Formats: sequence, C-alpha cells, structure tokens
Amino acid sequence: MNQNLLTAEIARLKASKTFKVETSLQGPQGGVVKVGGKEVVMLASNNYLGLSNHPAVKKAAIEGIRKYGYGVASVRFLCGTQDIHLDLEKKISRFVGCEDTILFSSCFAANEGYFASLVNEKLGTEGHRDVLYSDRLNHASIIDGQRLCRPEYVDKKIYAHADMADLERQLEADRGKEYRFRMIVTDGVFSMEGDLAPLQKIVGLGRAYGASVFVDDSHAIGVCGETGRGTPEATGTFRKIDVITGTLGKAIGGAAGGYISGSRELVSYLRQKSRPYTFSNSLPPSIVFGAAAAFDLLEKDRSIVGRLHANTAYFRKEIAALGFRILAGEHPIVPVMLGEAATAQEMSTALLKKGVYVKGLWFPVVPKGEARLRVQISAGHAKKDLDRALDAFASVGKSMRIL
Repeated sequence: MNQNLLTAEIARLKASKTFKVETSLQGPQGGVVKVGGKEVVMLASNNYLGLSNHPAVKKAAIEGIRKYGYGVASVRFLCGTQDIHLDLEKKISRFVGCEDTILFSSCFAANEGYFASLVNEKLGTEGHRDVLYSDRLNHASIIDGQRLCRPEYVDKKIYAHADMADLERQLEADRGKEYRFRMIVTDGVFSMEGDLAPLQKIVGLGRAYGASVFVDDSHAIGVCGETGRGTPEATGTFRKIDVITGTLGKAIGGAAGGYISGSRELVSYLRQKSRPYTFSNSLPPSIVFGAAAAFDLLEKDRSIVGRLHANTAYFRKEIAALGFRILAGEHPIVPVMLGEAATAQEMSTALLKKGVYVKGLWFPVVPKGEARLRVQISAGHAKKDLDRALDAFASVGKSMRIL
C-alpha cells in the first residue's frame, strides 16, 4: 500500500478544514454530556427521545444479558434465533403497521441486503429487468445497496429531491416497459435537511404506475407522528407503505440493530436470500431487550414524543429569532446554514468551548456552498439546556460576524 498517498490526502483534508475530528464523551449519551471534564449540551446526537440512557431501557438491557447471555454466537438459521428475536420482530411489525419484520445488525445492513436480494435473483424469470426510482438525497446505505444490484438486471433512475413532477415523468416514460419489479425508493426523513418525503403523493404514484414504495424511516421512527410511528403516521399513509426499513439506534436508544418490515411473503423471502441477514450474527440479547423496552415506552407514554415536538418547536423559533438561517420544517434535525466548510468547522469548535456540542457538515455530505451545523433536538433536553445552547449560538454568531 502506498502510504504517501494516504498521508497526502489526510494533509489535504486538514488544510481545507474538512478533516473530521471525533470528540470523546466521558460518560453516557444524553441531553447533556461530559467532554474534557466539562458538561456540555449535546446537539449532535440522534438520541431523539433521550432513551439511550433511560433507566427502563438500561434495566431491560441488563436483564437481557442476565436471562439470555452476552450473545448467540451464530447466524439466525443455524442456532442463533432466540424467542426474544421473534417477539421483537412481532412488536416492531405492530408498531409500524406491517405484517412481518426481519432484524438486521443495522439499518445500513438492512438496506444493503434488501435491493440485491431481489434484483439479482432470477426468481424463475430469464432475462428479467427491474427499475428503481430513487430520491437524489437518499441515504448512503440506500445508494450502496443499489450499487450491489447488477446493471444487467436493473435500471437505476434518480429523481430530483422530493420532486413529484420529475418522478411522475420518469414513471410515465417507462409505462410500456415490461419491468418485473418497479420500486420507488425514498428516505422518510432526509438526514441532512430534516424534511419529510411527500409520501401521500409517492403512494399515489406508486399505485397509479404499479410500483412498490420503499421507505427508510430511520430518522422518523419514534420521532414523527403523534405516537412516533414515523413518516407514514405523520403523512397519513400508515399501513400504505410496502416496505419500511428502520434502525434500533437513534430514537429507539442508539445501540445497534435495524429491520425491514413488509409483507409476510417478503420477509420470508429475505430470510432465505438476504446475505447480510443470512451471514451475520444475531442481535445480542441486551439490544433486543433494550429495544423492546423502548417500544413499550413509546406505546405507554405519549408524553415522550410530545416533549420532543415541544422542544423542537421552541428551538426552531428561537434560533431563527436570533437571525440564523435554518431550513424550514418540523423535524428535530435543525440545519443551521453557514455556507463554507471552514466556517462550519470553526463555529463547531467555538461552540464546544462555550459548552455546546454540535458538528458541521460539508461537501460531499451536502452540496458545495451549503455547509451547515446540524443541530438535533432531544426529548432529553430541559428548557434550560436549550436556552444555554441558544445563548452560546448568539455569542459565537456575533463574534464570528455571522449575525
């Protein structure tokens, strides 16, 4: 390996102030965390509901190890399925409104495993061809999953972000073609913007053109909708989505694990054909128990989701009142737009010194000239935490002449 090439690229990233630095947390995740011996307000976590350090979730995870051990040390179809895995799959199916669910080690693995297992299989059809219509801003896991689809079997088409006219144009252009599978593929919530996919229109187009609808709801499960059932609940399309993928991290507690929910036939097929499922170890009991406890909390206590929505509305109103430009929306992802990568990096560093942990995003994660701080609000924040963060934004914004 030519180490000089790697060294040169690292030096280039540092010189351009786009080198990503990992900050060590000295304790559990939460609305407030400890960094360098000091308590700082956490605004960079996907811990939307504050469940990663919730007493009930921690207790359940410990109970999982006590009752079922550290791990199963095997893949599911050999000797790695426990009854708790089956119970959690049923619980998730009920929560998201689908017939069945299959667990994965992560949602990234679930998305990678979904597309190739369908598109690359002949399924009794010689010379078949499928088509994928994918939103331009879909998550990297969807993009990588589609890269695994062999080009001789699939047409991959990108429609402009949330542009239903563009999507319909592409569907109409393919109306007469004999595709085996037609799939419209979208994030439920787009992680860089915090906006929701227009699922009502997508579902309508899917039905009109005979296309299934796939939604990665990782940033919406536990977050969107009155009871946290995700973008389908928030957009009036609950039980109308063909395939839903999601994570047991983020709002569900931030540990690990992902899932695909859909029809019984789809899930049964994926258990046979999805390589990241077939060749990966089962989820450990601690995560299974912790995730189950998180879903139980969501079903029993709606105030958690309500508190998240209230905190989000408050922060969005106040940060805009300070004069910062944010992307409009209702999601707890609040992008504070700064323009240049160096500005985002500098402001992130300055805010940490003021007691606020938030990270910058820049090209190629977002388009050039659209660098930002991605603020993420949590139900785990007290109002005083949000006020402390707003004061820091005001101070740093003025000192950097952003305000």
